[in-house]
Amino acid sequence: MEERHLTCIGCPMGCQLTVTLENGEVIDVTGNTCKRGDIYARKEVTNPTRIVTSSVRVKGGHLNMVSCKTKEDIPKGKIFDIVKALESVEVNAPVHIGDVVCANVCDTGVDVVATKNITAV
Repeated sequence: MEERHLTCIGCPMGCQLTVTLENGEVIDVTGNTCKRGDIYARKEVTNPTRIVTSSVRVKGGHLNMVSCKTKEDIPKGKIFDIVKALESVEVNAPVHIGDVVCANVCDTGVDVVATKNITAV
Protein backbone atom coordinates (compact mmCIF):
# COMPACT_ATOMS: atom_id res chain seq x y z
CA MET A 1 0.00 0.00 0.00
CA GLU A 2 1.02 3.56 -0.70
CA GLU A 3 -0.02 6.77 1.05
CA ARG A 4 0.00 10.25 -0.46
CA HIS A 5 -0.50 13.45 1.49
CA LEU A 6 -2.23 16.42 -0.13
CA THR A 7 -3.61 19.80 0.84
CA CYS A 8 -7.11 20.07 -0.54
CA ILE A 9 -7.91 23.03 -2.82
CA GLY A 10 -11.59 22.15 -3.24
CA CYS A 11 -12.76 24.79 -0.75
CA PRO A 12 -11.18 27.43 1.54
CA MET A 13 -10.67 24.95 4.44
CA GLY A 14 -7.41 23.55 3.04
CA CYS A 15 -7.83 20.15 4.67
CA GLN A 16 -4.80 17.89 5.00
CA LEU A 17 -5.74 14.75 3.09
CA THR A 18 -4.28 11.28 3.21
CA VAL A 19 -4.94 9.08 0.19
CA THR A 20 -4.33 5.36 0.46
CA LEU A 21 -3.64 3.54 -2.81
CA GLU A 22 -3.22 -0.09 -3.66
CA ASN A 23 -1.95 -1.03 -7.13
CA GLY A 24 -2.66 2.52 -8.33
CA GLU A 25 -6.29 2.41 -7.16
CA VAL A 26 -7.64 4.70 -4.44
CA ILE A 27 -8.71 2.64 -1.43
CA ASP A 28 -9.41 5.41 1.08
CA VAL A 29 -9.36 9.20 1.53
CA THR A 30 -9.19 10.69 5.02
CA GLY A 31 -8.87 14.18 6.46
CA ASN A 32 -11.53 15.82 4.31
CA THR A 33 -14.34 17.72 5.99
CA CYS A 34 -16.51 17.91 2.87
CA LYS A 35 -17.28 15.77 -0.16
CA ARG A 36 -15.20 18.03 -2.43
CA GLY A 37 -12.07 16.88 -0.62
CA ASP A 38 -12.75 13.25 -1.46
CA ILE A 39 -13.44 14.10 -5.11
CA TYR A 40 -10.33 16.31 -5.36
CA ALA A 41 -8.04 13.70 -3.77
CA ARG A 42 -9.20 10.86 -6.01
CA LYS A 43 -8.77 12.95 -9.14
CA GLU A 44 -5.43 14.42 -8.09
CA VAL A 45 -3.74 11.06 -7.51
CA THR A 46 -5.21 9.26 -10.53
CA ASN A 47 -5.57 11.94 -13.23
CA PRO A 48 -4.27 15.37 -12.16
CA THR A 49 -5.44 18.30 -14.24
CA ARG A 50 -4.94 22.05 -14.16
CA ILE A 51 -6.21 25.29 -15.69
CA VAL A 52 -3.31 27.07 -17.42
CA THR A 53 -3.14 30.87 -17.34
CA SER A 54 -0.77 32.83 -19.55
CA SER A 55 -0.73 35.69 -22.03
CA VAL A 56 -0.34 36.05 -25.80
CA ARG A 57 0.76 38.87 -28.07
CA VAL A 58 -1.76 41.30 -29.55
CA LYS A 59 -1.21 43.11 -32.84
CA GLY A 60 -2.79 46.55 -33.22
CA GLY A 61 -4.21 46.80 -29.71
CA HIS A 62 -4.07 49.44 -26.97
CA LEU A 63 -2.02 46.81 -25.07
CA ASN A 64 0.48 44.47 -26.69
CA MET A 65 -0.48 41.40 -24.61
CA VAL A 66 -3.74 39.82 -23.52
CA SER A 67 -4.23 37.48 -20.58
CA CYS A 68 -5.69 34.08 -21.38
CA LYS A 69 -6.51 30.70 -19.86
CA THR A 70 -7.49 27.22 -20.88
CA LYS A 71 -11.26 26.96 -21.09
CA GLU A 72 -11.17 23.65 -19.19
CA ASP A 73 -8.67 21.59 -17.20
CA ILE A 74 -5.85 20.01 -19.15
CA PRO A 75 -3.66 17.07 -18.14
CA LYS A 76 -1.01 18.32 -15.70
CA GLY A 77 1.75 16.81 -17.86
CA LYS A 78 0.83 19.14 -20.75
CA ILE A 79 1.34 22.43 -18.86
CA PHE A 80 4.82 23.21 -20.17
CA ASP A 81 3.92 22.18 -23.74
CA ILE A 82 0.97 24.56 -23.68
CA VAL A 83 2.96 27.46 -22.27
CA LYS A 84 5.60 26.89 -24.97
CA ALA A 85 2.94 26.74 -27.71
CA LEU A 86 1.44 30.05 -26.56
CA GLU A 87 4.80 31.82 -27.00
CA SER A 88 4.25 31.91 -30.78
CA VAL A 89 0.57 32.93 -30.72
CA GLU A 90 -0.35 36.45 -31.83
CA VAL A 91 -3.94 37.69 -32.20
CA ASN A 92 -5.27 40.81 -33.88
CA ALA A 93 -7.13 43.49 -31.93
CA PRO A 94 -9.85 43.91 -30.96
CA VAL A 95 -9.93 41.00 -28.52
CA HIS A 96 -12.91 40.24 -26.31
CA ILE A 97 -13.19 38.16 -23.15
CA GLY A 98 -13.94 34.59 -24.23
CA ASP A 99 -12.44 34.89 -27.72
CA VAL A 100 -10.51 31.76 -28.67
CA VAL A 101 -6.84 32.71 -29.01
CA CYS A 102 -5.64 29.13 -29.60
CA ALA A 103 -7.99 26.30 -30.54
CA ASN A 104 -7.31 22.72 -29.42
CA VAL A 105 -4.04 23.66 -27.77
CA CYS A 106 -1.46 20.85 -28.04
CA ASP A 107 -4.15 18.42 -29.24
CA THR A 108 -5.84 18.43 -25.83
CA GLY A 109 -9.27 19.25 -27.25
CA VAL A 110 -9.25 22.37 -25.07
CA ASP A 111 -9.26 25.95 -26.36
CA VAL A 112 -7.34 28.85 -24.84
CA VAL A 113 -9.54 31.93 -24.40
CA ALA A 114 -8.90 35.62 -23.73
CA THR A 115 -9.64 36.86 -20.22
CA LYS A 116 -9.40 40.59 -20.97
CA ASN A 117 -10.79 43.02 -23.54
CA ILE A 118 -8.21 44.73 -25.78
CA THR A 119 -9.40 47.54 -28.04
CA ALA A 120 -7.89 48.28 -31.43
CA VAL A 121 -5.86 51.45 -31.96
